[in-house]
Amino acid sequence: MAERSTAKEIFWVDPTRRGILPLHDFHISRSLKKAVKSAPFDIYIDRDFPAIIDACRAPDRHRAGRMNSWINDEIYNAYCALAAKGYAHSIEAWQGDQLCGGLYGVSLGAAFFGESMFSRVDNASKIALVYLVARLKAGGYQLLDTQFGSAHLARFGGREISRKQFHSKLKKALAQTGDFYSLPVKSSPATVLQLIGHKS
Repeated sequence: MAERSTAKEIFWVDPTRRGILPLHDFHISRSLKKAVKSAPFDIYIDRDFPAIIDACRAPDRHRAGRMNSWINDEIYNAYCALAAKGYAHSIEAWQGDQLCGGLYGVSLGAAFFGESMFSRVDNASKIALVYLVARLKAGGYQLLDTQFGSAHLARFGGREISRKQFHSKLKKALAQTGDFYSLPVKSSPATVLQLIGHKS
């Protein structure tokens, strides 16, 4: 991470309490389920990774604490390089040629490290998260790391575990292989909801 978007230095973070989103215990509200079924966005994978990370590092004047970003130029360039090599991925919510929201992260073994998300239209990032979880479950992933816990992620089943517990889960996940592309990009909302455990 970087202290701010203009910082030149970056540092590693290994918190004593690590945020994860258990794939087996992921859940969504009835209103979000209804939104997923209505298919308000076209969901793409890796269509415009640089645009996603650019949007994630943009100042957000509507949310406290988001006037600055931990994504500086070095981090931006590093993640774009990882995406070019097939290690970093974006889940993107589009309406026509308008990018409405999405998220990005890094895939290693059967672990996915969620890095950041953004939304310009209601439910865009939430629906992108639902599609990510469906993709990870279909691909045999064992761990979805969120770095830190938050009230927002807790609504989906997110929780914090100890550093020791996280390292144990990480070791097991890295020893396995997840298939990020096992789920077709144009999967229907019904398929996605079934994968996350919500019958359509």
